[in-house]
Amino acid sequence: MFLVDAEPALRLPTTLPSDVLLAALRAAGEETRLRILALLSEGELSVSDLTDILGQSQPRISRHLKLLAEAGLVRRSREGAWAFFRLDETGAGGAFAASLATWLDRSDPVLTADRERLAAVRGTRAEAAQAYFASVARDWDRLRSLHVPDEAVEAAVEAAVGKGSPGSLLDLGTGTGRMLQRIAPKFGRAVGVDANHAMLAVARANLEAAGLARVELRQGDIYALPFPRGSFDLVVIHQVLHFLDDPGRAVREAAAMLAPGGRLIVVDFAPHEMEFLRTEHAHRRLGFSRAQIAGWFAESGLACDLSEEITLAGGGSGQLPVMLWRGCDRRVQSDPMPRRTNLEVA
Repeated sequence: MFLVDAEPALRLPTTLPSDVLLAALRAAGEETRLRILALLSEGELSVSDLTDILGQSQPRISRHLKLLAEAGLVRRSREGAWAFFRLDETGAGGAFAASLATWLDRSDPVLTADRERLAAVRGTRAEAAQAYFASVARDWDRLRSLHVPDEAVEAAVEAAVGKGSPGSLLDLGTGTGRMLQRIAPKFGRAVGVDANHAMLAVARANLEAAGLARVELRQGDIYALPFPRGSFDLVVIHQVLHFLDDPGRAVREAAAMLAPGGRLIVVDFAPHEMEFLRTEHAHRRLGFSRAQIAGWFAESGLACDLSEEITLAGGGSGQLPVMLWRGCDRRVQSDPMPRRTNLEVA
């Protein structure tokens, strides 16, 4: 069942304290827990995901995860009624778990079946999200009435972009094309990407009506974008991350699209407790903290120079607080985009 064939994603320290190593070995030395570590090496999963994949009860899976977390092999993130787990990349235990995963023979029948069920679970979720997007494509803007008005959000993004450049813009999860309508004229080239045909059809009609028919629209996967690395001067991810299984991966992929000195702007919700958005509107995440997005920026080689809540001049922000983050590529020193002490919009 074991085969050394690759280097671990998280490098194992040269030495480990005996108590840490013993705890890690005890936790990992059980079939189901080893299968869980192999699955988590593929990315973050919820308890519900693991019960579907492994065909075991939720209490049983939860007990296994508790033991793995106590040993420092996995890390839990709780969001309302849901819990997500991933290998703990912050410590030696996570690196040890990543090494174990690389030693497993990927042709093992049990592990192969687990990966197939993982793909099926992810496929089902993707289909549900796509069906949701298709059902609301023509009504998408109305569903944003819970937060500060779109006009205020778009104005804040424009302010963070500044004057733009003759360079290129990439809008990820472009939806109905609203953000492209506002900022595409500032750039020599503008491209919008969305995974859903229905959304792209609406965006295309909206852009044509706005006289922006030359804006490129592409169907694509936010985790595997169909462009060469370093192709864009600005990348925007507007109200997309909360729909994703692995938002950190999407941020890393977006950062890889930046040319030296480029900028990445993310707009999304701050942490909240509106569980109905998960069940009724396909939200996977209930918002993001300032530190979480800034941390993903840092991992991607970006410096976060702006992290602010978008509010109206009177202080209102709606039921759902909306945040804007801006990350700057560190590879060159360029003239900064305009700084603001807040993102208050009249």
